[in-house]
Amino acid sequence: MSRKILLVDDDPHLRDVVLYALQREGFAVEAAVNGLQALEFFGQRGPFDLVVLDVMMPELDGLEVCRRLRQGSRVPIVFLSSRDEEIDKILGLELGGDDYVTKPFSVRELLARVKAVLRRLSEPAPAAGEAPALLTWGPIRLDPARHEVSCGEAALRLTVTEFGLLLALMERPGRVLSRGQLMEVAYSYDNLITERTIDTHVKRIRKKFRDAGHDPIETVYGLGYKLRA
Repeated sequence: MSRKILLVDDDPHLRDVVLYALQREGFAVEAAVNGLQALEFFGQRGPFDLVVLDVMMPELDGLEVCRRLRQGSRVPIVFLSSRDEEIDKILGLELGGDDYVTKPFSVRELLARVKAVLRRLSEPAPAAGEAPALLTWGPIRLDPARHEVSCGEAALRLTVTEFGLLLALMERPGRVLSRGQLMEVAYSYDNLITERTIDTHVKRIRKKFRDAGHDPIETVYGLGYKLRA
């Protein structure tokens, strides 16, 4: 089955261009013209595999839409924005976005980022008769096949990008990984995620674990990150 994408942008020309490009790549697309309609479509026409979400929209902007979606969903979100300030990118990622594309952008770049995020959802199937490899570290349990993470009795809701980073650390327990190494190990098939955004994603992972009573990640200043002993 083709992946289903929710496209949200109040610019009719840009929306039509992106809609056509996504459909040409084989995606099933629902296009919303504003944030309120996006929430309506998400609840009534889903489930969706990914959301392409404009930030600057009247009435309900993309950041608020992201906040509301993250209350009950970990659907991957790729932000579109005409603002290129680093603080805006960080805010979008801290709210739960997986990637951030600045306008004006090439359709080819957007498609590459969408496909890269979706690839993070596709785990290789285990061999016949082989049980999926479960990873544990203290109270943490990570199931790559089911894309599930728990801390003690609490189930955690990680975004696709956050899950990939945690998986990279758990596959190398106790080893310090630099930001560049995390980027390469977690997403060896693409280089669209940048070292600058690694800190933002790790910050979100740690907050979610702290809320569950445990912080598994240690910052090694000047080097990177590792799992705590």
